Amino acid sequence: MDSGKFICKEEGRLDKVLSLKLKKSRNQVEKLIKEGLVEVDGKTVAKTSYRVQSGQEVKYRFLEASKAEFKKVNLEIERLYEDDDILVINKPANLVVHPAPSVKEPTLVDWLREQNIRLSTISGEERNGIVHRLDKDTSGAILIAKSNFAHENLSRQLQDRTMGRYYLAVINMALKGDTVVEKPIARNPKNRLKMAIVEGGREAKTAFAKIAQNAKKEELIAAKLFSGRTHQIRVHLGALNRYILGDSLYAPRSAKIKHRIFLHAYLLYFVHPRSGQKVEVIAPLFEDMRKYIAENFNSEGLEYEKLTKQSIKERF
Repeated sequence: MDSGKFICKEEGRLDKVLSLKLKKSRNQVEKLIKEGLVEVDGKTVAKTSYRVQSGQEVKYRFLEASKAEFKKVNLEIERLYEDDDILVINKPANLVVHPAPSVKEPTLVDWLREQNIRLSTISGEERNGIVHRLDKDTSGAILIAKSNFAHENLSRQLQDRTMGRYYLAVINMALKGDTVVEKPIARNPKNRLKMAIVEGGREAKTAFAKIAQNAKKEELIAAKLFSGRTHQIRVHLGALNRYILGDSLYAPRSAKIKHRIFLHAYLLYFVHPRSGQKVEVIAPLFEDMRKYIAENFNSEGLEYEKLTKQSIKERF
């Protein structure tokens, strides 16, 4: 069980004060309060609207992740880095990260519970350990928090961009050059399953770098996010009239979808929450994407030296 405490610096509603302090949603904080896990000056407070005063001490606790029911996940998932605070895995394609009312199949959270891995509880039971996510069909590096201490630290890194990822993707047509797209993203008003560039949407910025082009004019590219919006890479490629091979949602109807989307979170970087050391982890490409690149790009001059940590970072 993780816990913490702080002294209030100003008067306010307990749920609002705690939400700002922990950088968590009001819903998550309300659950803590209603479960009797918050004290003010040594007394448990179960009312979210309780007003705390400047100088009062607030203590909070997080229960350990439940080892309750989970769905069996028949997958071998590679662990890329692990210690007492964090775990980095190479997520396969076609695996949903966390449960939701609309999700019927096993998820990554189910696998984590099945493996009896200690998980943070800050994001609620359905998202135990999940600091950030990847779309179901996107593969690659994903970082799991084993403790609330690590989760809080890594969440701050997500906000200030100390933590991030470089992606690899195969697109239908070569870019004219390395480029940066900075356009706001919001839910597509005409299709709720998609995101779109919408005036007044949340600011978003993506950098794209050319790596190799093949005889079919397809291109292997790298992408770096400077913000973390849903479907950001796919939407910003659409602004350049490009799409990722296998993208059944954003590719035009005329495109022939023969495989899953070739989008992979290749290089993950962050500062270790306990040691303060910078960590970089490469998630190897899965067989389907690696085979496609080998068969369609190697003969056109792609050298795998271009996919090392240093060479990827040097492109941006």
